[in-house]
Amino acid sequence: MKQLFKTHKILVLTALLFISYSCEEFLDRPTEDNYTIDSFYKTDEQCFQAANVLYSAPWYDFQRGFVWIGDVLAGNMYLGTDNSYQNFNLTSSNEDLANAANSLWLVNGHCNAVIENIRTKAGPNVSEETKNTVTGEAMVWKAMAYFYLVRIWGAIPIIHSNSEIIGAGNATELPKNQIEDVYEYIVRTLLKAIELLPEQNVKGRINKTSAYGLLAKVYLTRSGYGQNGTRNQADLDKAKEYAAKVINESGLSLEPVYSNLFRISTGNFNEENLLSWRWVASDQWTSQNSLQSDLSLNGFTGLNDSWGTWRGPTIDLQFAFNEDAREPRNNRDDRRKATMMMKDDYYPYFWRHVGGFTCTWDDDNNVAGATFGIGTGANCVKHIVGHFEGDHKDEAGVPARRMATDLATHILRLADVYLIYAEAILGNNETTSDAEALKAFNAVRRRSISAHTDVSSISFEDIFKERRLELALECDNWYDFVRLHYYKPELAKQWLNNQERGSFNGLRQYYDAEIEKSEVTIESFKVNITSDSKFQLPFPEVDLAMNPNLRDDVEPVPFDFSTIEY
Repeated sequence: MKQLFKTHKILVLTALLFISYSCEEFLDRPTEDNYTIDSFYKTDEQCFQAANVLYSAPWYDFQRGFVWIGDVLAGNMYLGTDNSYQNFNLTSSNEDLANAANSLWLVNGHCNAVIENIRTKAGPNVSEETKNTVTGEAMVWKAMAYFYLVRIWGAIPIIHSNSEIIGAGNATELPKNQIEDVYEYIVRTLLKAIELLPEQNVKGRINKTSAYGLLAKVYLTRSGYGQNGTRNQADLDKAKEYAAKVINESGLSLEPVYSNLFRISTGNFNEENLLSWRWVASDQWTSQNSLQSDLSLNGFTGLNDSWGTWRGPTIDLQFAFNEDAREPRNNRDDRRKATMMMKDDYYPYFWRHVGGFTCTWDDDNNVAGATFGIGTGANCVKHIVGHFEGDHKDEAGVPARRMATDLATHILRLADVYLIYAEAILGNNETTSDAEALKAFNAVRRRSISAHTDVSSISFEDIFKERRLELALECDNWYDFVRLHYYKPELAKQWLNNQERGSFNGLRQYYDAEIEKSEVTIESFKVNITSDSKFQLPFPEVDLAMNPNLRDDVEPVPFDFSTIEY
């Protein structure tokens, strides 16, 4: 199955997706070579090859922004108090923000090209089932790109067709469309995808269940937009309806061992993962997952390609897991150890060829020769494979390469849908004792907390916290704050402002037995968000220069839905 996602000819395949015109910002695409679209899309296999790239390469430059936006802004990741994501001082000149924007528009361009080429270029030997499936996959990825775009930047241009925009020659003059219209466009795109997608697809590819789950999340998010204190009940009902389809009709269940979700051999194609980026460590740049280099301890991979010693989970996230770097581990919640690495944690799946890795916090006494030092006392575990041969080859059958692993990045999981379902049932109530909501909520907690006792009532705060713990460092938590801000802006600001984003003073000295535990203090750092503008990030300078209509002083306009076919 994994062979379907091999991208050994990624540059050729991506080139085949695009019509040959000059490059424009929102339609950025690779250079054409001597292959042509007219000689492609002639068989079912070629059509699926065209869709393969949608699972990886165009998303590549979003990886770093994916983490910084999704978890640093949310208060889960520490990059240093002077970091503009951690202290909310982002500007249009931020390089990672520009790369994120470019990547998401590139995804949209790729998806549009696949959809258009299937419609206009598919040969007579291509089956209707294949055309429908590939188009549906592209539509889900297109919806996912817009879902990120609207939650990060708010009002944005809707680009439904590459060829129409190129033909009109107005790519640099596109107006922003209203946020409510962007959400409506996402909903319509997913509903169309659901019409086209099969109930079951090749393992790891998008199917109806994937689209149902994403649509439930979109409806839940949209339910608060433009509201004041409460959410739109019709959208909540739709979120419940589509989440229920995933839970009750798919036959899927939660993976019993939480940490298995984030290993290549047990997680890449795990049925709990409904939507994932599928990476391959190859000789073609952008086919790979590079997050290990940014997030793992210096010296952790055996390739001298990691620099994440001073990046890791925040003190606030530790406290949310009832852990404290100054105290012995309590290991109450299995998700904590699968998310963050703290002193004395042992991992049999890291450096397994030499008996596993223990987080000693001793640079001279650990099997990896890794360097420790982060001021929060915690480093990342998710997105990490470990040693390039001992771990990666054992899991994937091939060694990792420099800044390149095969580890899939999960965008939507079944546990997420369980919590969406519980929250949609809760709706605008203070609490709920609904049996179905409790069943979903308790199932998520019971999976990872052996001493869990089923609760008989849950609140919005219970679910919000549970989402944070379940999805920590999966780069999703910021978007929960965005949707909360839609209808309860003061509460969103309050919860962010209350977070501890600082570091410990003297932690390393305490671990080295140079000072007493009582001498370790917290150098507190908290943000003071008062402006609602912090919940929409600034457009990158390059985008503003290319299209002045993206400026804050230019009002968004309605989208004309009569111009599209769904």
